[in-house]
Amino acid sequence: MDLHGAFHVYDTTLRDGAQQEGLSLSVADKLTIARHLDDLGVGYVEGGWPGANPKDTEFFRRARTELSLRHARLAAFGATRRAGAVAADDPGVAALRDSGAGVVTLVAKSHARHVELALRTTLEENLAMVRDTVAHLVAEGQQVFLDAEHFFDGYRDDRDYALEVLRTAAEAGAELAALCDTNGGMLPGWVADVVHDVVETTGVRVGIHCHNDTGCAVANTLAAVDAGATHVQGTVNGYGERTGNADLVAVVANLELKLGRQVLPPGLLREATRTAHAVAEVTNVPPSSRQPYVGTSAFAHKAGLHASAVKVDPDLYQHTDPLGVGNDMRLLVSDMAGRASIELKGRELGFDLDADSPEGRALVGRVTERVKALESRGHTFEAADASFELLLVEEIEGRRPSYFEVESWRVITETLAHARPGEEAVSEATVKLRAGGERFVVTGEGNGPVNALDAALRAAIGQAWPEVATFELIDYKVRILDQGHGTDATTRVLIETSDGASSWVTVGVGANVVEASWAALVDGLTFGLRRHGA
Repeated sequence: MDLHGAFHVYDTTLRDGAQQEGLSLSVADKLTIARHLDDLGVGYVEGGWPGANPKDTEFFRRARTELSLRHARLAAFGATRRAGAVAADDPGVAALRDSGAGVVTLVAKSHARHVELALRTTLEENLAMVRDTVAHLVAEGQQVFLDAEHFFDGYRDDRDYALEVLRTAAEAGAELAALCDTNGGMLPGWVADVVHDVVETTGVRVGIHCHNDTGCAVANTLAAVDAGATHVQGTVNGYGERTGNADLVAVVANLELKLGRQVLPPGLLREATRTAHAVAEVTNVPPSSRQPYVGTSAFAHKAGLHASAVKVDPDLYQHTDPLGVGNDMRLLVSDMAGRASIELKGRELGFDLDADSPEGRALVGRVTERVKALESRGHTFEAADASFELLLVEEIEGRRPSYFEVESWRVITETLAHARPGEEAVSEATVKLRAGGERFVVTGEGNGPVNALDAALRAAIGQAWPEVATFELIDYKVRILDQGHGTDATTRVLIETSDGASSWVTVGVGANVVEASWAALVDGLTFGLRRHGA
């Protein structure tokens, strides 16, 4: 697919995004992410720097047979030839030429001081390096983009030279020059002025590559587009070195939903939320709930006043329809919740509370007051939809769903007096309960009291309800609520449980972490059994 002349959406998650601290991608990870990016419909996926490290070289080798891209073209990243060399004989250029990628993005110095101090060569030789490398790769049949490194700082230091680098690349056959705010220090107005000058003065097709050190990467990218840039670079979820790169999903969503520019194939923007979360799973970097457009809190409403308005018309408190990016509106239940919040949350969970009837109004009132009372004692239902649903069912049906009756539980943690440093203490839990008409007494062991309780509880219940064998505790969070009380403080625990197909979160509050964990564990298993139709 030839995108020359079209607006370019260029993703660099696999190369620039992978430079984020703590982020490490295997070749298999990179192949998986490339497929997700293709599903989103980006025009170009930058796979890495072949020849610079074995992993990127291996990625391009495997991509030839393992990647079948429908929308994107694969781009290889690399540098211009070395000073004093010949492009055709340069090993780095050869790696780009032999990568199998139809597109090459060349990074070149456009800052005069960087040329002299970092490359340690002359300004004239740097121009020759750009000219020779671009011309050689174009002659080999590859589409060439130029990444003008440190362009904005170089423009301020020596405007004429920075512009000459762009002209040289274009005359040699580069299809565009991406202006890089490599240090991330620019502001939107400054970017707009520079891009406008470049477009008017050189006639070169301009792209933009922004880092987020001022918190303006997305805004700077949009300012560049407004000034004439027709190629945008960024990363999914804003991954990247230091404070990251421009979040490509936010850039694209703003271009399509706010500025009316069709930059992805029609309908694929709806893949944005799924793509952002899927990539986060591969990178093992937890997604930000507050991320624009695709965060789980991006369209979440908490205040009762907001919920009342949303009930009348969602657009009153939402800047756009969340379905446009594949997200959804969420109602948060908290001590700030009013009747409208409870009614809408119930509807979201599949319950018609019919607040217009006397019975419905009474029910909503009871639930509202109960939520506020529980939250005043430390509960939170914002992230614990499963516990809220159990509360709702209890109020609607007059009893809490119950699949087992606990008689007692206890947990003991034992550490040997002569244990070696680093040797784990062993915890043992005993649970006595009745389920399915039988009484069970089960002991479980674990590497901590909560792990031991979880093992004992599931082993006991599992004898009556085999479904729990598919349940797994996948996340566990503890928060001390009244820290002034020290070890005697109230504790809140959030537990996420999965059945392999979906997950749910429950909350427990107690005088200590074990008591709070037990409450959350019981709710988690109860909700899971109810979901499975036990």
